[in-house]
Amino acid sequence: MDLFELNRQKNAPLAERMRSSSLDDFIGQSHIVGKGSLLRRAILADRLGSCIFYGPTGSGKTTLANVIANTTNSNYVYLNAVSSGVADAKKVIEEAKHNLALYGKKTYLLLDECHRWNKAQSDCMLSAIEKGEIIFIGSTTENPYVNMTKAIVSRCRVFEFKPLTDEEVKIGVLRAIKDKQNGLGNYDLFIEDEAIDHLIYASHGDLRVALNGLELAVLTTEPQSDGKIYITKDIMAQSTQKPPLSIDESAYYDMLSAFCKSLRGSDADAALYYSLRLINAGCDPLLIARRLVVHSAEDVGLADPQALVVATSALTAFEKLGLPEGKIPLCEAIIYVCNAPKSNSVVRALYAADEATMQAHDDIPYYLRSAQYKTEKVTGYKYPHDFGGYVQQQYLPDSIKDSIFYIPSSNGMEKNIEIKKLKKES
Repeated sequence: MDLFELNRQKNAPLAERMRSSSLDDFIGQSHIVGKGSLLRRAILADRLGSCIFYGPTGSGKTTLANVIANTTNSNYVYLNAVSSGVADAKKVIEEAKHNLALYGKKTYLLLDECHRWNKAQSDCMLSAIEKGEIIFIGSTTENPYVNMTKAIVSRCRVFEFKPLTDEEVKIGVLRAIKDKQNGLGNYDLFIEDEAIDHLIYASHGDLRVALNGLELAVLTTEPQSDGKIYITKDIMAQSTQKPPLSIDESAYYDMLSAFCKSLRGSDADAALYYSLRLINAGCDPLLIARRLVVHSAEDVGLADPQALVVATSALTAFEKLGLPEGKIPLCEAIIYVCNAPKSNSVVRALYAADEATMQAHDDIPYYLRSAQYKTEKVTGYKYPHDFGGYVQQQYLPDSIKDSIFYIPSSNGMEKNIEIKKLKKES
């Protein structure tokens, strides 16, 4: 490592300096890199194929790619899809072919923000991925099945990353406070427990946000006469630009529960009251909006499908407007969901169908199968539009052919669905 690289690392943000370098140090995502998992075994055996890491910011996508680079005996090239194009990709591919042919050494290409590449840019990688000339690792916060070309996605295994839990974020924060080589361990610090709790609350499962807030708090706070740097809850709130909740944790969860039950109970006045108490206490309004979207499907459902449209529109409107104007469409949606007829038939159908998938695994009726890969002709399927839009035929496997998962309520618009279902069964 030369002097320039040393200076670059020394002046890098805390979140960059604290990136894990091994699987044992990696924080979170135990569902995909836990002991015995497929991805962990593939990394340790240096047998990882092309894949896409998909999930929210600060969940460890780029860090895991760096761990792979440190763990495997391969070359590692980083590109950002925002600033790179076809020429950059072709250069990497040519070098990868050379290293593979001459030295038998594989090349990992990490493409950050991979959803930003268009079809032409993506297509230049297809042959190299297919032939194993490069191992592609795409990193994206967007759903790859929607925002990336199908040809690339079909050649990769997609791993979904989850937001870190509060406990996992705390592990990362405490590690940074104690680390003397890359973290803040050389500072004489006293950080209140409430300050750390607020930092974790403000990060929303994003470790990068937490570490950036921690570093800003430490670097901008003058030492006291005893030489210590004291970080209080108020200082941390300024560093994260998120005011602390003015209610304790118990009251927070109680109010959130009361808000949800008021929505389900069709009491618009109570739902408005609890939602605004939470917002005024410092709760993220998007949490209210997200709960509203869930309840519009869970408790209103098909009794009024428009409730889900109104709730998701309010969520989008708040993301665009922010406070204070964003409270207007949010309150409109709360009132709409409260006054809508209620039905939990969608949730009951979900649970019933989900349970059936755990029990029934027999064959799909032959006439419903795809004809694309069959050598013999698939016959017997009745095309509903040839019969006026509906025709009686079996769709479920034999062992559960008479199962009924969705049972409409008699509320709101589901009355019409019930009539159609009776007609179907007659």
